[in-house]
Amino acid sequence: MTKGGDFVRVVPTEARVAYGRRLRSADVMKRWELPQSIQHPARLVPMAFLIAILLGTALLMLPVSRPGPEGAPLLTALFTATSAVCVTGLIVQDTPTYWSGFGQSVILVLFQVGGFGIMTGATLLGLLVTRRLKLSSRLIAQAETKSLSLGDVAGVLRLIFLVTIAVELATTAALTWRLRYGHNYVWDDALWHGFFQAVSAFNNAGFSTYSDSLVGFALGPLILAPTMAAVVIGGLGFPVLFELRQTVRYPGRWSVHTKITLLGTALLLVAGLAATAAYEWNNPETLGAFEWTGKLLNAASHSVMARTAGFNSVNIGEMRIETLAVTYALMFIGGGSAGTAGGIKVTTFFLLGFVVWAEIRGQRDSTAFRRRIGTHAQRQALAIVLLSVGAVAGGVLMLLSVTSLPLEDVMFEVISAFGTVGLSTGITGNLPPAGQLVIIALMFIGRVGTITIASALALQERNVLFRYPEERPIVG
Repeated sequence: MTKGGDFVRVVPTEARVAYGRRLRSADVMKRWELPQSIQHPARLVPMAFLIAILLGTALLMLPVSRPGPEGAPLLTALFTATSAVCVTGLIVQDTPTYWSGFGQSVILVLFQVGGFGIMTGATLLGLLVTRRLKLSSRLIAQAETKSLSLGDVAGVLRLIFLVTIAVELATTAALTWRLRYGHNYVWDDALWHGFFQAVSAFNNAGFSTYSDSLVGFALGPLILAPTMAAVVIGGLGFPVLFELRQTVRYPGRWSVHTKITLLGTALLLVAGLAATAAYEWNNPETLGAFEWTGKLLNAASHSVMARTAGFNSVNIGEMRIETLAVTYALMFIGGGSAGTAGGIKVTTFFLLGFVVWAEIRGQRDSTAFRRRIGTHAQRQALAIVLLSVGAVAGGVLMLLSVTSLPLEDVMFEVISAFGTVGLSTGITGNLPPAGQLVIIALMFIGRVGTITIASALALQERNVLFRYPEERPIVG
């Protein structure tokens, strides 16, 4: 007790020491925090991908990454690393011949990291947007919310990991078995080719251990079918897979997002198959050389792969211009949100379709499956589409400025890069350095751009306390 009669709390020595340690630890952590300008969650995904690309570039430049005594040049390594991390599949050098076993392993790790990263990053950002989470500045996976705890986030990450491993192992087993007993591969080669192909397929990466991709297996349904299945599953997006896991027997309980993704995916696959078969049925350089079963199989394969997978079982450069035009649309739309596929996403495309349909019918609200679509989602979808069109148009103009290639080939290459597809008419390896830099930028923007834009727009949404007078400009 003091002279004034006040009581003084005596803190034990051990407690004071422990408290001091916590203060020092907090001070150290504060020093290592990311700068405020990059703590925004929408900036963390692009930063993570950029770091992975730089590390991959450094590894691919090592002499051990190539069969010869020297490593890859900077631009070649940068292009390949960007294509791998962004799970695109465009290449300037033939993967199985230019890169050593170590180099191919680095590429495999890069597109595995890229695919897993885009699923986790997009899923967590989606949770942040839809449930108003507050992410920690030190760890993107550490979240606090009334409805989602850190344990829940850890469970989401664990489930994404388990789904990834399960699908890749199942696809690996199917491909390895077929290569061993159907094509007489020795076990080591069958396992390596099967594993590489399976990981590439699930991540929609498009890289292959074969110089002609899947052309050598054009009449092999036991090779094409597992590959297509892995591509579709990876492209649906983890939110859809998570919901199907819980309510697969109760379609009535599916969210609007799941319904749009599944219905849109089915419609695009059927439309792509029908269009490819119709235009290429009698083309002797593509489907014309097959029986009707082979024609349907490869038309289906092209429809699946055009939606960001990047494998090809027929020569893309010999396709008719009409088929290329259909492929433009499939590549630009892409796959499901928070999945390994790219493009503007199925939900974005069909959401705007519902908006247009409501406008045609003169309805005040845009609805889908008896649910009203919020105006903020409509604005985000419109912003993504317009910005994506601008990116593609700018890429086409820049590539035309540095090459003398035909317009249809340039458009195909640009959309393939932006949609992280990986299909090519065969011009990628012939692009000048400036053209390769344009493609590198498009792959990066196409991979992380839509996620960054969508989450940034949603997180910046705020209520304004005033409204301007309304006026209706003339439209059309």
